[in-house]
Amino acid sequence: MSQEKIDILQRALKREKAARKAAEKILEEKSGELYFSSQKIKELLAEKSSQLQGIFENIVDAYVVMEINGDILKFNDSATKLFGYDIDKESINAMDLIHKEDYEHAFSSFSELQANGFYKDYETRIFTKYGKVKWVHVNGSIVFDKDKKPVAAQGIVRDITEIKNLELQKEKLVLKLEKSNDELHQYAHIVSHDLKSPLRSIDALVNWLKEDNLEKFDEASIQNISLIETTLEKMEQLISDVLNYSSVAADNSNIIDINTNTLVKELLNIIYIPNHIEIKICNTLPTIKGDKTKLQQVFQNLISNAIKFSDKEKGLIEIDFKNIDDFYQFSIKDNGIGVEKRYHERIFKIFHSVNNSKDSSGIGLSIVKKIVDLYGGEIWLTSEPNVGTTFFFTLKKQPNGRS
Repeated sequence: MSQEKIDILQRALKREKAARKAAEKILEEKSGELYFSSQKIKELLAEKSSQLQGIFENIVDAYVVMEINGDILKFNDSATKLFGYDIDKESINAMDLIHKEDYEHAFSSFSELQANGFYKDYETRIFTKYGKVKWVHVNGSIVFDKDKKPVAAQGIVRDITEIKNLELQKEKLVLKLEKSNDELHQYAHIVSHDLKSPLRSIDALVNWLKEDNLEKFDEASIQNISLIETTLEKMEQLISDVLNYSSVAADNSNIIDINTNTLVKELLNIIYIPNHIEIKICNTLPTIKGDKTKLQQVFQNLISNAIKFSDKEKGLIEIDFKNIDDFYQFSIKDNGIGVEKRYHERIFKIFHSVNNSKDSSGIGLSIVKKIVDLYGGEIWLTSEPNVGTTFFFTLKKQPNGRS
């Protein structure tokens, strides 16, 4: 081999050695970086494990891990406190905790858990270690291994015993109130009948006395007899109004579609309207869902009041309607005597009447307010004495209501 070829090979070998050294240096640097990265990952994993352990131990709700067969693997502190068991010292199966009356529900829920991989909002009764019954709310899920095989189940368990007890107390109270309301309603009917009977007898006796002795009575006596008759009429009306007020209750059995335009027109054919009073329906009133009798009471009371307290030579009553978001807003406007501002709240209270009218028991507007309240609405008025009054009331729209 010539010297020239030898020189070429030596130069190539030298370059290869230099490249190998450079590669080794790079590999050494990368290995160092990988080592430090690996250490950093280990540190992060240790930190996260510590954080997760802290969360597991300090979570407010009970956290439970169990095998698929129900054997409890792990409790956090809250679970130990709730159930009373120390699973590091004693073995326990989930079914040992379930109230016997809830076994069937527990099995169906666990089947749902296995089928779907989770379940939500499961409520059941459990026994603690010391035999105390508690209500719990559970959200659970399946734990899978790397091959997606179910190996355990985990759940968040919340003690809702106090909430359940309050619900049960509420149910008992509602039933008690319903019974009391029914008894009160029956009592009101009985009292109404028992009170009206002697009133009618007295009224009949007064009429006979008046007819038999009309020529013998002087003017003062006749006026006194008329006063008795008026008082009897007012008492009978008062009894009827009290009965109506006591009968207003939240009853959804009579809810139907009601064309309020037709309802008001029918009322105007029944109510006595003096010739000097004009009643106008300004807009087509809506079809709404409600109890026809209750809505009749509302419109009849407000329209009758507007007629009763009309003092102008030409009376005008305007009935209007607006569709406002979730409510129907009605208004009944008159040009009557008006109501002073200080009475605006008082007139809706039972037995409160601004004018001592012989035709007013002070209950009509109380009935209206009670019905409006049942429909989730409000009632109010604007008024100027000697100019007129406008009553506004809203009714909350019912599902499938139409306007």
